[in-house]
Amino acid sequence: MDSAGVTLDNVSKRFGAVEALHDVSARILPGRLTGLVGPDGAGKTTLMRLMAGLLTPSAGEISVCGFDTVREQARIADLTGYMPQRFGLYEDLTVLENMRLYAALRELPEGEQADAFARLLAFTRLEPFTERLAGKLSGGMKQKLGLACALMAQPRVLLLDEPGVGVDPLSRQDLWRMVRELTREGMTVVWSTAYLDEAEQCEAVLLCNGGRLAFDGPPGELTARLAGRAFRLANPRGDRRALLTRLVQLPEVSDGVIQGSAIRVVVREGAALDGVCALAHAADSEAEPVAPCFEDAFVDMLGGGPGGVSLLAERMPTVTLDAGAAVRCERLTRRFGDFVAAENVDFAVTPGEIFGLLGPNGAGKSTTFKMLCGLLKPSAGMAQVAGIDLARAASDAKSRLGYMAQKFSLYGLLSVRQNLEFSAGVYGLSGAEKKARVAEMVETFDLGPFLDAAPAELALGYRQRLALSCALMHRPPVLFLDEPTSGVDPVTRREFWTHINGLVRKGVTVLVTTHFMDEAEYCDRIALMVRGRVIALDTPDALKARAASAQSPTPTMEEAFIALIRASEKAEAQP
Repeated sequence: MDSAGVTLDNVSKRFGAVEALHDVSARILPGRLTGLVGPDGAGKTTLMRLMAGLLTPSAGEISVCGFDTVREQARIADLTGYMPQRFGLYEDLTVLENMRLYAALRELPEGEQADAFARLLAFTRLEPFTERLAGKLSGGMKQKLGLACALMAQPRVLLLDEPGVGVDPLSRQDLWRMVRELTREGMTVVWSTAYLDEAEQCEAVLLCNGGRLAFDGPPGELTARLAGRAFRLANPRGDRRALLTRLVQLPEVSDGVIQGSAIRVVVREGAALDGVCALAHAADSEAEPVAPCFEDAFVDMLGGGPGGVSLLAERMPTVTLDAGAAVRCERLTRRFGDFVAAENVDFAVTPGEIFGLLGPNGAGKSTTFKMLCGLLKPSAGMAQVAGIDLARAASDAKSRLGYMAQKFSLYGLLSVRQNLEFSAGVYGLSGAEKKARVAEMVETFDLGPFLDAAPAELALGYRQRLALSCALMHRPPVLFLDEPTSGVDPVTRREFWTHINGLVRKGVTVLVTTHFMDEAEYCDRIALMVRGRVIALDTPDALKARAASAQSPTPTMEEAFIALIRASEKAEAQP
């Protein structure tokens, strides 16, 4: 019998004329964590569903622990635990009721259920929340419950389809702890992810692109191909966003990102550094070699980043705000009964600034956003947008802002075209102006082939493009983005940030929440929220400096996030 947990032998899968997977072969071994990565539409979810026996391959064979997923399909359900990408739990049932339901579905004998529930609740640390409705759990707790349900029948193969999406770094760390424990016990675990720092921690990685397997091996092997090609420009003088735009337009540059006050670039194989060094010198900086990371290698293998010019921003007129602050809140508070979701939140955002609102799931970020957008009435405090007090003139303020919600905010019964036209009408556009603005968004975000499709039929990256189009239809001077790139691959995220950087250079003010800590580096300043309160507010570099220690003298943004939150919790626990 095959010793591999999963064997893929020349697997292809067609959906009509669309070939989602083509001739994929790999062996996934037990006792180690295998990452499954690739851009949107690469075939990752299709491959997961094939391994779980939920789909039948069009060609080739798949075996799980030696059993064929087609000929011996009945055995596959007993051998695998599958946690789908979309929340597969029942939100109107409690934690314990969901577990009972999954125990019944997996035909777990009643006599074994109590011990199984106790084991899984202890493993996921959900014991205090058994009577809470699943819909009332934070994002991280929902994923832990989903994992508990996937493990109900003690499977030998665990398939996790992007379990970290929408989950803060602290909760992701908990998920990693649990999965590491499972692999140590010999389980085969496949973890599909859009977070490439997660993939970098896997023992093996399968990288899919266009339905084909582009790489199979340890992540370090792919990263090593970029040795000597990654550079950092520290503290460049002037507008670092404008400098990044110029750098990524150089033919020798494959990719570039902002890291706080610095810029990181990757050059193409065999390329000279003349152009990079010249731009660095003009900005009173130097191109210093740095170690490449797995995300560098991933983006480079896919042909590099999307470039630095935003057609959207090019068409946007320069924004000017007379108000001293584009957004201001003072002692902003929101209570839901006895629960305080946001408490005495204070900050002011200057025009043309990218302001990040970070924190763990349930910290109050989305609640604060909704109050600032006029979608939720504060229990106390003051909020202003573009100099307009939301308590006195909410409609005027709303016309000056764009809002892209955390949960997909489009109308599922309307087509892409109808969503765009509806948004234009809501923001007061009509006639030739409305027609021109819709056409502009279609061209900018390459939505032409999908105009008659429903939003749910689009790949995630295109759904997010459509949502951003709708939020920007009226060219607002202030833009609120609540986890705009959650679950989106790194290349598409870079495309989003190209647009955001371009808009900011035109004077647009951006407030953003994100669980991608590399995205937080793009922010001019960050407010870190915990349990409804702002515990730190500073630049990304200053926050990292605050979290520095003898053990971690140069922490990453994620390490700083975790360290500052834990320090806050420790201080609060002291009498």
